[in-house]
Amino acid sequence: MDDQFYRKLQPEKLLKKIAKSAAKNKRRTILLIIGAIIFIYFLFDNKGLMTRIKLERQQKEWTEQLKRDSLETRQLQDRIKALETNDDTLERVGRERYGLAKEGETVYQVKK
Repeated sequence: MDDQFYRKLQPEKLLKKIAKSAAKNKRRTILLIIGAIIFIYFLFDNKGLMTRIKLERQQKEWTEQLKRDSLETRQLQDRIKALETNDDTLERVGRERYGLAKEGETVYQVKK
């Protein structure tokens, strides 16, 4: 049914038709070729669109990494301040990490 309404173009005839049209309109063909070259240059050059997209993606990743690192730094500074000012915190860390005990205390370690 589709064959009734649409002409089938053989690839050879299509190419001949394009070549004939290009030969007729040399000025338009040259402008199209130059335009395509300029377009490709702007798209893939060092300062082109693809490079810009890649750099923007990299900037976004680095900004996110900077936020994570800033948060971690802030948390570590808070922990340092707590250890310097609060004796209970310092004692708790000493007991948990290093197994320290006060005089007269017995430390029992439970192995898992």
